[in-house]
Amino acid sequence: METTKTTAPTPADVENPEDVTAADTATGAAKGETAGQPADRRPEADADHAAEASAAEAAAIEVPAAETEEADETETEVETDDADADETGLTGEGDDTDERSGGVGAAACAIVAAALGTVALSGSWVSRVAAERENLVNQLDLSATADNNAKIAALYSAPWHATALVNGVLATLALLLAVFVLARPAFGTPGRTLPTWIRSVAWAAVALGVLGILIFGLMYFDVLLPVPTAPAQPA
Repeated sequence: METTKTTAPTPADVENPEDVTAADTATGAAKGETAGQPADRRPEADADHAAEASAAEAAAIEVPAAETEEADETETEVETDDADADETGLTGEGDDTDERSGGVGAAACAIVAAALGTVALSGSWVSRVAAERENLVNQLDLSATADNNAKIAALYSAPWHATALVNGVLATLALLLAVFVLARPAFGTPGRTLPTWIRSVAWAAVALGVLGILIFGLMYFDVLLPVPTAPAQPA
């Protein structure tokens, strides 16, 4: 019977425990480098990640704060614009009210001036009363021995002159009122003009007033329709 002898391991074939431990450590380090993160730099990487997270949180907090400040500024500007708009609206309403009141007054003055000019040309109740009164006064003062020319002057010429005088006064008032209406915008708000129809009525009143004054002068001084004279009586 043959016996097989097993050769005993030599000391070189037996692994050293320290070598095994060093090999394991090297293997782990290699694996860590292969994974992209060295084993001895993990704490630094964790600290960097923590710093980045803190910075991101701080930025996230600052962004809403900035948005809140911008929103507050926007609201303040909107409120200011609304206040300005309200003040502008109130001022505009005041200007519109003044303009309307001024326009109504100018229109009334223009219409009155045109009416006075028309009355000055057609005659009025005041002129008729003045003529009749002048006639009555002259009849009381007239003597029975007065000649025909004196009677004509007392009973006809004087009343006609009184009528012309009253109509001339009315024409002068119409002219002055119409000129006031046309000249008023020059002394008011710059750039403000009267409506076209008011200016038209005022210019019509000016024409009537000038025509009335002209006729008054011609009739009062016996240039137009002179007073007739009686022929001389035979001795």
